[in-house]
Amino acid sequence: MSYLVLESLREKICEALRSFDPSWERVEFVVEPTREKKHGDFATNVAFLLARIAKRPPREVAQNLWGVLQELLSGMARVEVAGGGFINFTLEDGFLLKLLARVLEEDERFGEVDLGRGKKVQVEFVSVNPTGPLHVGHGKCAAFGDALARILKKAGFQVEKEYYINDAGKQIELLGASLEARFRQLLGEEADIPEGGYRGEYLVDIARELLRERGVALLHLPKEERTKVFQEYAVEKILENIRKDLDDFRVSFDVWFSERSLYENGEVDYVLSLLRERGYTYERDGALWLRTTLWGDDKDRVLVRENGAPTYFASDIAYHWNKWKRGFERVIDIWGADHHGYIPRMHAAMQALGLPEDFLEVFIVQFVTLLRGGQPERMSTRQGEFVPLRNLIDEVGVDVARYYFLMRDPETHLEFDVEEAKRQSMDNPVYYVQYAHARIVSVFREARKRGVEWVPSAEALCPGFENEEERDIARAIVYFPEVVKQSALLRQPYLLCNYLHDLAGTFHAFYNLHRILDEENTLRTVFRLTLCRLTQIVLRNALELLGISVPESM
Repeated sequence: MSYLVLESLREKICEALRSFDPSWERVEFVVEPTREKKHGDFATNVAFLLARIAKRPPREVAQNLWGVLQELLSGMARVEVAGGGFINFTLEDGFLLKLLARVLEEDERFGEVDLGRGKKVQVEFVSVNPTGPLHVGHGKCAAFGDALARILKKAGFQVEKEYYINDAGKQIELLGASLEARFRQLLGEEADIPEGGYRGEYLVDIARELLRERGVALLHLPKEERTKVFQEYAVEKILENIRKDLDDFRVSFDVWFSERSLYENGEVDYVLSLLRERGYTYERDGALWLRTTLWGDDKDRVLVRENGAPTYFASDIAYHWNKWKRGFERVIDIWGADHHGYIPRMHAAMQALGLPEDFLEVFIVQFVTLLRGGQPERMSTRQGEFVPLRNLIDEVGVDVARYYFLMRDPETHLEFDVEEAKRQSMDNPVYYVQYAHARIVSVFREARKRGVEWVPSAEALCPGFENEEERDIARAIVYFPEVVKQSALLRQPYLLCNYLHDLAGTFHAFYNLHRILDEENTLRTVFRLTLCRLTQIVLRNALELLGISVPESM
């Protein structure tokens, strides 16, 4: 596992606190990177929090801790008291160089941390109804879920990615009827798409394929058989296209789970009987209800309608019970913005089943507004007024689309400016980060051309830092595992985007200010080439967690 600088500092601070009073260790202090170099590399607010307990001024508390910390951190960091009581830490150059040598050894493993300790986690995302193509909003869900799963795996969790196929219920009936209408229209018949049906042009293409395969004889089948053909064919073709779009978007799933299987295997009926046995259901107006208000929902919810048909809520409960039975200790559901009101009832259902309170986590991914010429484009799957993810991929590329979707908190609304995203300039955040990697590769290429012989190693780092820019890169590099840990802990890939932008900026500043290939100073050249190699390792590892490529030229 990679070395966690902040965790080590926290442990040393806790050790210092115990030496004064064991109870002080329970104080919830923070250690974080400083904003200005004059304040060192990291700082803690622990003295301010202890001041109230010790009944001493924060600076006096900090000075008392300073002596102990100096000894505990000897060889690792210099300790200083600043301002009203902040304690600042500056990593020793020798310690930084040792960490850099360790990064070289870990290479593609650098950034791995043991936050998850092998805990079995499922991430279920996208799970779009198989009633139409993926649109750009689905793309944001896909990018977030995939990146989160990659980060959790890097952080030591055992992760499984799943797509839940809603292939049962009223929506599939409407889809089949909509396809049949399109099929008949191709034959010259006047056939209306049913109310609430799907009007997108994609169904015309699917109808054309079906007509080519089955011909007009399909319409002569008994109604029940014919309806089944239209429904199953529509789902199959739409899912086929969804899979293709996701593959091209670098998103894959370990499991594609069918809602219909929950009915076929009797799991919906089993969960309904389980809820009855636990005493959390009741009948009213011919329907079966779940007492979700017992756990904070604003009203009780229907499980089985008066006509005897289970609701989507019932099958969703059965689905999560199925997840629990498969051995997941934590499941993370990523839903679209229109599902926000669904969260309380699902948490209530988990409690009704007797599952752990922290079993289910839900993240809501807010809407995407795609801007073209400053004007938003509307999206409605049933009306066919949507911007397919495929179009965005073809226009701006996978890397740009993924990065733009990931560089903000997913629970905030995103305005995606296509023109801005297509610009090949340092103002484009994706270009800015990838160009740092391409620059490094070009430096290596030039070094080979000049016949520079070097091997990235601990020995190559022996000359040490000559300027602040070199040291800034080193500090940014060794901080990467902490970013992985925080991104996993908070479930926020955008923290990685922020880190990458800062790392790229630090490298660009170094590149612009200092000559890397200095024929008059071989030792410095080898040191800087090694620093480039270290930066390349981190850029590659971080970009891979986001599902973004690492170009060798731009």
